[in-house]
Amino acid sequence: MGWNQKSRMNFSLLLPSLLGISLLWPCLPATENSKTEKVKHSAGPHLRVKRGWMWNQFFVPEEMNRTSYRIGQLRSDLDNGNNSFQYKLLGAEAGSIFVIDERTGDIYARQKLDREERSLYTLRAQVIDTTTGRAVEPESEFVIRVSDINDNEPKFLDEPYEAIVPEMSPEGTLVIQVTASDADDPSSGNNARLLYSLLRGQPYFSIEPTTGVIRISSKMDRELQDEYWVIIQAKDMLGLPGALSGTTSVLIKLSDVNDNKPIFKESLYRLTVSESAPTGTSIGKIMAYDNDIGENAEMDYSIEEDDSQTFDIITNNETQEGIVILKKKVDFEHQNHYGIRAKVKNRHVDEKLMKYHAEASTTFIKVQVEDDDEPPVFLFPYYIFEIFEGSPHGSFVGVVSATDPDQRNSPIGYSVTRSKVFSIDDNGTIIATNPLDREISAWYNLSVTATEKYNVQQISAVPVYVQVLNINDHAPEFSEYYETFVCENAASGQGLSF
Repeated sequence: MGWNQKSRMNFSLLLPSLLGISLLWPCLPATENSKTEKVKHSAGPHLRVKRGWMWNQFFVPEEMNRTSYRIGQLRSDLDNGNNSFQYKLLGAEAGSIFVIDERTGDIYARQKLDREERSLYTLRAQVIDTTTGRAVEPESEFVIRVSDINDNEPKFLDEPYEAIVPEMSPEGTLVIQVTASDADDPSSGNNARLLYSLLRGQPYFSIEPTTGVIRISSKMDRELQDEYWVIIQAKDMLGLPGALSGTTSVLIKLSDVNDNKPIFKESLYRLTVSESAPTGTSIGKIMAYDNDIGENAEMDYSIEEDDSQTFDIITNNETQEGIVILKKKVDFEHQNHYGIRAKVKNRHVDEKLMKYHAEASTTFIKVQVEDDDEPPVFLFPYYIFEIFEGSPHGSFVGVVSATDPDQRNSPIGYSVTRSKVFSIDDNGTIIATNPLDREISAWYNLSVTATEKYNVQQISAVPVYVQVLNINDHAPEFSEYYETFVCENAASGQGLSF
């Protein structure tokens, strides 16, 4: 190399030092490392600037589709542009994702990057003087950051959403909070700043735009509709043009409150009961309906006090029906119909909801007593008659009387069981068929049977007691035979010997 050329190169290298300035590229206005140190010189002490790397922070936008995207430039302040410096890029991603122009120090990205996968890369730089093969600058680390673009839509991560809220809840009641997340950089503008809105669910629900809190905006009745599908949208960039969005759905169910009282759908029930039915017999069912569910629909039936002597109502807890039962036996001939009033009320009522249950629902029940074919009924539970002994055949003893309690009033036939001494006619007259002797039998216990002629299966019996009265039909008699002796010369008044 000639003097001129060598001198020109050395002069180029020394010129920046002599001028006390740094050669800066337009895109890299700041230096990464500058220091000053004091050195001794024959001419006296002076300050000498220690040269170093020159670069700003490096950024590369994510999702760049270009195969070679210039990120920036590495530069040593000793580089005078004479092409004697060689720049090298070191690190795991050097040569694959990032490359450097060894002459200019320009860095390029060769692949499309995703900030959400990796937001920064740490590399090392080295500069070699090709004339000497020595490093001009110490090896140094630098960072390339991947800058965010709005390439991720908001996503709801806790799906599916489901909430339960009591029906008739007041406006403003909290239902649920939904939360969306955005994978974009929250520190990069508005890319990850979200706003929530309601796509479906008005006018019953509202949502707070910044928190995702869903609230009730109108009272709802579970009996009209028990669940709602609400659709929520989350938009990033605060909803500005170009924003991305995501949606989710929320199933909101209304839980029941006891805001309905049980009501009889029938204002009149007609029931029948046989007069022969025993007490405790179920004679029919009544039913009230409650639009609430579960415990709120449980009810109790009762009868007005004035009507509770003959009938009662118990509640079937399984079916929620009222079972009408016979409390006291009825008699068709005495009373053949009854009118009773039943009422129903909820078993569990919150004091706050008493306004819905101020008046109990009632219904009227007509009970018809059915006439049964009952057996004859004797006028008395037993009979006692008297007859004198020795009365002739056909003598009158007494009269028994039985009647048919039913409306058709069947004729009655009578008979005497187990007796050969008495008989009875169709009028119930008992006569003696054989002579009676009190000394043989003073009492007779008879059983008289009454039979309905229209239904011979209907039979009743009554005990009849006949007392045989004594008459003076026997002369006195000695209990034994007496034999006596008297002397022939006995005086008057002298006792006899037996």
